[in-house]
Amino acid sequence: MDLKVFVGYDTREDVAWQVCKHSLISRNNTVDVQPLKLKELREKGWYKREIDKLGSTEFTFSRFLIPELCNFNGWALFCDCDIIFLEDVKKLFDMADDKYAVMVAKHDYAPKEGIKMDGQTQTVYPRKNWSSVMLFNCGHPSNKMLDSELINDPETTGKYLHRFSWLKDEEVGEIGHEWNWLVGWYNEPSDGTPKAIHYTEGGPWFENYRNCEYHDLWKKELFDMMGKQ
Repeated sequence: MDLKVFVGYDTREDVAWQVCKHSLISRNNTVDVQPLKLKELREKGWYKREIDKLGSTEFTFSRFLIPELCNFNGWALFCDCDIIFLEDVKKLFDMADDKYAVMVAKHDYAPKEGIKMDGQTQTVYPRKNWSSVMLFNCGHPSNKMLDSELINDPETTGKYLHRFSWLKDEEVGEIGHEWNWLVGWYNEPSDGTPKAIHYTEGGPWFENYRNCEYHDLWKKELFDMMGKQ
C-alpha cells in the first residue's frame, strides 16, 4: 500500500508543518508527505472558496479534497500540522478496512470554550477533532460525492463536512485515539500511550505554549530535523 499523507498547511505554522513531516519520514522514509497549501490549490483550480472567517485554520475545507486529489483511488491519510508522529505511520495504514469510507479517532472531546493558539476562538461541536486525523478510503463509492464541486460550493458548510454528514454512521470506522492524542485531554497511563501527539490548543512554536505538555518531544523532533539539514 502506498503511504500518502496530506498535512494541513497554515502560513502561520510553517515550522509545525516541517516538524510534522520530519516526524513522519524519519520513522519511514517511503512515506509521501504533501502539504495542503491553499495558495497552490487555488493556483491549480482545486480551491475557490472565499476566505472563511470562522475557520481556525487555512485547511478547514481543503482537507476534504483528498479523495479527488488521489483520483478516488487507494488510501490516504490527512492530519493537522500541529501533530508529531512517535511511531511508523505504516502501522496506522495497516488498520485500513475497505468497508469504511473514512477511519478516525472518535473522541468524546468537549474543551472549554475560549481562546486557543494565536488568538483563535475555541468552539465546541459534535465530533470535534474527529477530522484532524482521517484515514481516507479514496475509492469508496460514498466518497465519490466528495469532489471539488461540493467542497467549493458556498452552501457546503464546515459543519456538514466535519461531522461526516455525506456518510452513513456505519461508514465511519474507528482508529485508536493513540493516533490522535489530544494534549490536555488524554492522560498517561490511564488513557494509554500516544503514537501521534496532537497539540490541539497550541504547540511549542507559539510563545504562549513554549512549555506545554509534551513540549520536550516536539522540541526534540525540531532539533533532530535541524541537525539533519
